[in-house]
Amino acid sequence: MTVVVFGASSQIGHFLLPRLRARGENVVAISRQAHVAESGVTWVKGRLPDAMPVIQNPSAVISFGPLLPVSQWLSTLDPAPGLRVIATSSMSAESKQASDVPAERAISQMLRDGEAALAAECERHGYPWTVFRPTLIYGAGLDKSLSPIARRAIRQRVFPLLAGRGLRQPVHADDIAQAVMAALDQPAAAGRVLPLGGGERLPAAEMFARVRASLPVATLPVPLPAWLLRLGRHAVPRLRGPLTRLDADLIADNSGVQRLLGVSPRPFHPDATCWTPSAPL
Repeated sequence: MTVVVFGASSQIGHFLLPRLRARGENVVAISRQAHVAESGVTWVKGRLPDAMPVIQNPSAVISFGPLLPVSQWLSTLDPAPGLRVIATSSMSAESKQASDVPAERAISQMLRDGEAALAAECERHGYPWTVFRPTLIYGAGLDKSLSPIARRAIRQRVFPLLAGRGLRQPVHADDIAQAVMAALDQPAAAGRVLPLGGGERLPAAEMFARVRASLPVATLPVPLPAWLLRLGRHAVPRLRGPLTRLDADLIADNSGVQRLLGVSPRPFHPDATCWTPSAPL
């Protein structure tokens, strides 16, 4: 197979490339920046949707970025019989749909529009497609949610413990990579948008406590009570959405990925390696 990967340097790509190499796939990784050559991976400079190199006879396209540019690029390809398309969206397509923050509603709409555009383009050409909607992603130190909190706590030796009753379901980036690999082989997953969360649902407060416990240094816990968080919603407008969702359940139904792909993501037991970016595997 010739597998084209967009977002190969992302946290999911960090774990996907070794899996593809282990299977002996011919990997073409598209990036806006030049990369050091890797065994089994050809890095090519390109930018979606209109500054792309010519790629001959791709058998699979995997994307971890915005979906609309991918669908626009697919519309320019010569017919590629048997091409499979696998991409990630986000559970924010659902969880932010009714947000009282206009910018978050716009993100949700953008995600859903991208999913619809990709599905329509693939179906027009007869390409089997699968879109995953992950929950909060962690594992490679490249996320913009838990890793910045962890690294700040390591530097300052103080860890803010947010009060939150809402359930969380963090998913390890390698489990998403495993699901992508399974979707390459399982036609039953074609034509579906599949939620994908971690193997454990836990209160937001417990999630933060486990992040603190995983750090390589001792930190002073600083509980932030609910009344202070409510005050923060009004005092800092950009935090209104995230603080409001602390009491909302942000979870995914994994029954589809388990039934169709045989993938059972791991529970949330992070260690210190999850928060520091590392070299490619």
